[in-house]
Amino acid sequence: MNSRSLPDKIWLLFFVLFAGVSWQSCAFGRLEAADIRIERGGQPPVIISAELARTDGERQQGLMYRKKLADGTGMLFIFDRDQVLSFWMKNTYIPLSIAFIAADGRIIEIKEMQPLDLNTVSSSRSVRYALEVPQGWFGRVHINPGDILVLDGIRGR
Repeated sequence: MNSRSLPDKIWLLFFVLFAGVSWQSCAFGRLEAADIRIERGGQPPVIISAELARTDGERQQGLMYRKKLADGTGMLFIFDRDQVLSFWMKNTYIPLSIAFIAADGRIIEIKEMQPLDLNTVSSSRSVRYALEVPQGWFGRVHINPGDILVLDGIRGR
């Protein structure tokens, strides 16, 4: 026989549901975002709204478990020092393009990544940032290596 009263069971159920919702919103919630201007050598700049992944936990979570990502949005991965960066698509359901970016904001290279692919995609040299966007977005808005992200005020924690 269960000794818990009905009010105790209701409170317990409420706690379990609340804890689950709180964990899910933290784990899959959106990060702080910023509008970032991308200068395109003689063409009008492009603005992207990018979530800012600054901490180890935010960078490890990245865009995992997301089902969609609108054009003109993405995630900027911010690191405290230049290094060769490697990314994979574990638990990432959206096809992505990734730009590897130097400390001065210059795009060094752009690569494509496929959903759920466990192979790493790495920068060819040390960089400070990476920007993930929906696959093909860079091409659709004519962003290429050599273009520059204006990152004034955007730094790691």
